[in-house]
Amino acid sequence: MTTNAEQTSNVHELPSEASGVQSVVRAFRLLELLAEAHGGLTLNDLGAMVGLPVTTCHRLLKTMASLGYVRQLPSRKYGLGLRLMRLGQYADLQIGPTAHKYLATIVERFGETANLAMLDGDQVVYVAQVPSPHSMRMFTEVGHRTYTHSTGVGKAILSVVDDAAVRRITGRAGMPRATETTITDPDELAQDLALSRERGYAIDEGEHELGVRCYAVPLLGLPIPAALSISGPSVRLTQAVGESAVPLLKEAAAGLAKELAGDD
Repeated sequence: MTTNAEQTSNVHELPSEASGVQSVVRAFRLLELLAEAHGGLTLNDLGAMVGLPVTTCHRLLKTMASLGYVRQLPSRKYGLGLRLMRLGQYADLQIGPTAHKYLATIVERFGETANLAMLDGDQVVYVAQVPSPHSMRMFTEVGHRTYTHSTGVGKAILSVVDDAAVRRITGRAGMPRATETTITDPDELAQDLALSRERGYAIDEGEHELGVRCYAVPLLGLPIPAALSISGPSVRLTQAVGESAVPLLKEAAAGLAKELAGDD
């Protein structure tokens, strides 16, 4: 039987305590783990997963609970608190407009849908989009979660992750086939990602949705892997158009990453 600690196993993907104030890093490690464990986690599970004494975990959780960022469930497990909803709403209000201007530039130039997606656990989540003005267009709702191996944004994100982490992510999430061109073999995906790293962008050739092509580039220098993409019907977003869009995608990704990272 799989335990909660085994199910939520990407604690090693979180920031190192050496990279910041120890208590703050530990608190956010706990929040990340609780975010991935939809049914909550016990105090003992959390202590084991972050490698801390139970007393230390309890002190951190008690402090966060008093602030509304953590709550104790009827099962005595811990889960996320309601106050995080407000922070999430504020983040959306700030990140959305910041991303929108970069995405709009791509849509204005090429007339196809532009997206921003981030890694969330073992999947990607779309966090911003500017749709194509065409009636026939690629459309994915903001907030939609999907697999990394079959999407342009997912493969662009995986291209900046080391091979061992890629296998952990796809191993936990699985690599289901969405279309006849979906890559479902880990070794084939590794080859595809090596090519993406070499050229600096990823391509989804109808691997997520038949008749849809996507070009995506990673955003570098962010604490969470993210990617920006242009997607559209293959008859319009040809290989020639996609390749001509790559320089603007890279320029937009660099500008957006700088703003999101808060660099001067």
